[in-house]
Formats: sequence, structure tokens, C-alpha cells
Amino acid sequence: MKDRKKPDEKQNKKLSRRDFMGAAAAVTAFTIVPRSVLGGQGHIAPSEKVNIAGIGVGGQGGSDIRSLSSQNIVALCDVDWRHASGTFKRHPNAKKYKDFRVMLDEEDKNIDAVVVATPDHVHAVASMAAIKRGKHVYCEKPLTHSVYEARMIAKAAREHKVATQMGNQGQASEGTRLMSEYIWAGAIGQVREVHVWTDRPLRGLNDVYWPQGVGRPTDTPPVREGLDWDLWLGPAPERPYHPYYVPFKWRGWWDFGTGALGDIGCHSIDPIWRALKLKYPVSVEASCTLVNNETYPVASMVTYHFDARGDMAPVKLTWYDGGLRPPRPDELKEGQQFGDNGTLFVGDKGKMFGYTIIPESLRQEIGRPPKVLPRSPGHHQEWIDACKGGKPAGSNFDHAGPLAEAVLLGNVALRPEIKKELTNKSLLWDSQGFKFTNLPEANKYLHTEYREGWSL
Repeated sequence: MKDRKKPDEKQNKKLSRRDFMGAAAAVTAFTIVPRSVLGGQGHIAPSEKVNIAGIGVGGQGGSDIRSLSSQNIVALCDVDWRHASGTFKRHPNAKKYKDFRVMLDEEDKNIDAVVVATPDHVHAVASMAAIKRGKHVYCEKPLTHSVYEARMIAKAAREHKVATQMGNQGQASEGTRLMSEYIWAGAIGQVREVHVWTDRPLRGLNDVYWPQGVGRPTDTPPVREGLDWDLWLGPAPERPYHPYYVPFKWRGWWDFGTGALGDIGCHSIDPIWRALKLKYPVSVEASCTLVNNETYPVASMVTYHFDARGDMAPVKLTWYDGGLRPPRPDELKEGQQFGDNGTLFVGDKGKMFGYTIIPESLRQEIGRPPKVLPRSPGHHQEWIDACKGGKPAGSNFDHAGPLAEAVLLGNVALRPEIKKELTNKSLLWDSQGFKFTNLPEANKYLHTEYREGWSL
């Protein structure tokens, strides 16, 4: 937010006395009973360093390990040693593995916590293997590849009382907290509509993050040096190696990734989730460009409906990707950038673009909301603190599980078979019964069948 001037006393009273009395209860969205009260496996004294193992340590996994390098990095696992070579070099004393199952067996007594940053389709099996051994888990977003996996991983983490965190780093930001503080203050009134958009998988006509809307390659080049292709496939259906998939372009393939919605949704929907106290949608529907059974569509629009929550009105949340976005709001000043990535809350009294109130006149009238939420010591530090018995991290799996479920329900609605059956209609979701009620055939897409030898 550009205007950071301190609001005058009158403005502050307008928000704090009338609107913030009820906001104190909302702090519970960020404040949970510390693990030290719960006890459980893997408790580490606050003065000690955490012994961490990494699963998938090239790319984002390597970045996570760097952010945790103040701790003891004791073991590293990656199926592609060439891709992970940089992380290996930075931690020459860490034992190196290609199969995380072997690593967890051999290093069980040496490991306190595990970072999972594999492709999406391995997130759940790797995280569950660690959780069942009583290890604390940090897993990159989206938490899982399927809706069922998200429900099961959150349940297992709760039962084993381990410290968890999903890798949606923005949840620790100032902007995320400002969004909640503005909404809870009633700054723009009741919010009944929210729009969130991303430029992925496309960023400009000739700049592609990863391919979508394409078919499977037919040629079969040799597996490149350093890569164990069978282990890379993990629980996914067997298919020949191709550079179309690794090391990064797997995101657009149904069997491996979760598309633009899975990649960015757990980042950009998270602040909305917190501000509006969302849990499970009651329906989801999707429209998109042509889609096939190999890759996600080039562009899509997914709409979720949520029932009222306490004194908060029912809300419609619409997601856009591939360059699609909502109409530009009239309240933006002429020349103000709308952007290829963004969030827009539509309230009864005004709108909020990102965490900036619009129009500007309303923003000046309201000022900056008083702080009612604790600030974060840092996304990765939250998890380390939780591993040592502190309060649960901000995106622990009790929070991240339902968020991932909702995001991945959108991908079910994008399936070509579902779109064919439900033209211009919504899938109705029964969260307690864990099923779609108006199209039972869609329930098979809540989970995928694993290859032999792999299980949760």
C-alpha cells in the first residue's frame, strides 16, 4: 500500500472501538495452542538445532534448504543428482540418497524433520512416510496432488502430533495480515465476491512457464544422466521419459502436476481464505479453453461458492489463469496498473485491490487499521519454532489441508469428462461426506490409483 501515513486519532477510533471488538476472536485464525502443551513425538528442546532431511532438493527444494541452513542438514534425497548438485555441494557432510524410503529407514534415528519439495504427485506419499515415523514435515505447495491426499495428510499430522508447514511463503507476509485486518474491521463492508488471477502458465505470447493444452510426446529419448526415471515417476502411472516433463515442466501434466491453479492457488487464495474465514466450498464450477486427458487447459476460470460463516455473508470466489482476469474496477485511478496477477475483494461499501482500499477517497477516510494479528518471524522460522515446541506454524496442515482441498476441487471441475457432463452447472460438494452429491462419477477424481509398490 503506497499511503503509509499514520491515521489520525479520530480515524483510529472509528475502526478500533466500533469494529475491532469482534476482531479479537478472529485472531484465533493465526493463534493455536502450542505443541509443547500437546506433547507428542519428536519434541526438540528450544536450545537445540533441528536435524533436517530434504526430499527433492533441486529448484525450490534447494531454496527451502538454504532458508533452513541455520539448522543441521543431515541427509539429502533427490532422484536427479545432476539437478540437485548445487544443494549437495553446499552440504557436503549430509548423506545423499535417491530413494526417500531408503533414507527414512537408514536415517530414522538421525532425522527430526523432513522437507518435501518433490513434484506434486510425490508430495503425499513422501510426507506420509515421514509423518508415520513421527517426523515434523514442511511440504511445498500444493500440499498434495489429490483432494483425498490432502484430507488424509492433515488427519495423519494431527494424529501423530508433528509440526507442519506448507510452502506458501506469502502467508507470513505483512500484506496477508493487512487484508484480514481491513476485512475484519468492516472497512469495505460485507464481502460477497472475490476475484483472484494469475498470468500462469502463460506470461506473454512467447514466454511459457510450462506447457498446457498439449498432448503426450511420441518420441522416446534416452533418460538423461543422473536421473532415476522410475523413482521420479513414483506413484504415477508408468510412461517413457521425456524432457517435456523434467526438471520443471511436469506442472502442466495431469499425472504429475496440478496446473496453474495448484501452483499459484495455495499462494494467492490463502490471504482470502484467512480474511474471509473460509473452510470448505459448497459448490465449484469451471470453464476453460480446450482440455484433454494429458494436460491442463491453457486458460481457465473456476468459481467457488461458500456459505455464510458466523456474521460473514455467503461469498463467491472466482479464479482466473492463463491471462484471463476480471473487468478492471472503475474505482482504480486512471493509469493505475491492474496487473497480470492480483486479488480484488468486492464489498458493500467499497473494494480492496490487493491490500489497498479503493477508491482512494475511501482509503483516506479509513486510514490504516490497528494491528490485531501477531506478525511472523518468517515463514521457515515459524516451522522451526513449531518443531521446537512453539505454537503451530501459520500454514500448518490443519490450515493447509482444507485450503489445498478447495484448490484441488477446482481441478476436478476442469476434467474433460466432468465438463462434458456438467455444462454450465456446478459440482455440489458435501465436505462432511467427502463426496459430490449431484455427479457421483466425479468422485473417482478425488484420488488417483498408485502404481504397485506405492501407498500412503
